[in-house]
Amino acid sequence: MIDKNEIMKVLAQIEDPELRRPLTDLGMVKFIEIEGKDIKVGISLTIPGCPLKQKIQDDIIQKVGFMEGVGRVEIVFDAMSDEQRKSLMQKLYGENHGNQKGFHRNGAIVMGDFAKRVIAVASGKGGVGKSTVTANLAAALGRLGYKVAVLDADVYGFSIPRMLGISGKPTEIDDNIVPLRRENIQVISMGFFVEEDMPVIWRGPLLHKAISQFLTDVLWDKSDFLLLDLPPGTGDVTLTIAQSIPKAELLVVTTPQPAASHTAGRVARLAEKTNLKILGVVENMSYYETNGKREYIFGKDGGKQLAQTLSVPFLGEIPIKTEIREGADMGNPAAFSENNEIAQYYLQIASMIAKGNS
Repeated sequence: MIDKNEIMKVLAQIEDPELRRPLTDLGMVKFIEIEGKDIKVGISLTIPGCPLKQKIQDDIIQKVGFMEGVGRVEIVFDAMSDEQRKSLMQKLYGENHGNQKGFHRNGAIVMGDFAKRVIAVASGKGGVGKSTVTANLAAALGRLGYKVAVLDADVYGFSIPRMLGISGKPTEIDDNIVPLRRENIQVISMGFFVEEDMPVIWRGPLLHKAISQFLTDVLWDKSDFLLLDLPPGTGDVTLTIAQSIPKAELLVVTTPQPAASHTAGRVARLAEKTNLKILGVVENMSYYETNGKREYIFGKDGGKQLAQTLSVPFLGEIPIKTEIREGADMGNPAAFSENNEIAQYYLQIASMIAKGNS
């Protein structure tokens, strides 16, 4: 005989694909009806137009349908009431969820404590591979078992969605955005809201507001790390982050040549003036190796020298590798690669970052 409790145990194994929690924990199972071998399950969606409704239905039909003695499985959908949804949001994100958005009087963004550590990845100029480093560090930290959030703060030059292989439009629940995900990495980016080849033509105040909303109006799960992919230089977004998130740590990415390392030093000086901790320096595109011989195309040791000047750790150097570029273009970060030699460049840096103190 089919038992409701056994069905509930199966439903507890099925997660909401956006909130990544079991349907039973979210209170989405409204009823279970058993008529002979046929099962009818009532599911209350968080919002009426849930874009992943079909996946929820397919998962239930597959898993419940595999139970011994079960014949036909029918799913009946409705949507949570405003009160039910509010209660769920408070259960997931805290009693004060939705009541503390905006800014403190001292200008700091009220962003909650969803991330144990906030790491802003910065560079002095464009073209040094900062976003590639960010995406791969997120992947590496994820491989090491950490929960990672990534905010693509490069509003004009967003590239994190492509590099992490994530696409789609985030769902909104009561004016809050549900980040998109890949494994244990959650991501928010302007790239989810505009076409990839469309320009974002905004002045400073709108940028400031966008970054604020990405921090306060997104339903971030609690994470070990929040990585902020900053735009290059010391412009509006970088200043907003520096002034508004005092607990952020700055990771400086540069290439070896003086044109890059010197401008990266300016970002580091900004961090010092705004009392941000400088986590260290990563040197990207350090060399190109062929037949066992290294060619230092962009010069040598610029990152090490910058780290020495700033009296901060030099976290590592990443060579020019076709696999790294291809992985970024195809949405498969090199840190996820089965080629351990390639992945190790990022895993080693991620391990050093994880061992550091917040």
